Amino acid sequence: MADSNIKTPWHLWLVGILGALWNSIGVFDYIMTQTRNESYMSNFTTIQLEYFYGLPAWAVASWAIAVWTALLGSILLLLRKKLAVPVFVIGLIAYLLTCVHNYGLSNGMEIMGGVGALIFSAVIFVITLFLLLYSKAMTSKGILS
Repeated sequence: MADSNIKTPWHLWLVGILGALWNSIGVFDYIMTQTRNESYMSNFTTIQLEYFYGLPAWAVASWAIAVWTALLGSILLLLRKKLAVPVFVIGLIAYLLTCVHNYGLSNGMEIMGGVGALIFSAVIFVITLFLLLYSKAMTSKGILS
């Protein structure tokens, strides 16, 4: 249990704020895609739009869980709540399921830009894993309660 006298380190605010901003981009992308926002979706090719709009329900659900839990985890980190750890775990699992669909069960890599799409997905994975491990470290130090 965290001691309320433990000072919050400056880096928690930095990581939490940057994490929330980063994960807000994912939430924004999800919302714009699911609402088929004309202005946003005009940046994609017809084939890419068909791909997005043809995602199976389970892939859409795992994508939703991944982006929303990532944002929630960042908010919980800022609130110094150890609940951030399991929330980030759920988000990471959901993200991996999304990647299984995008790169294993469909031709998502080809449609979304080849190796560049895979690299971007790897960056998302690394950031998500970092946020999870950082939250675990802050919990073990008693910063998150």
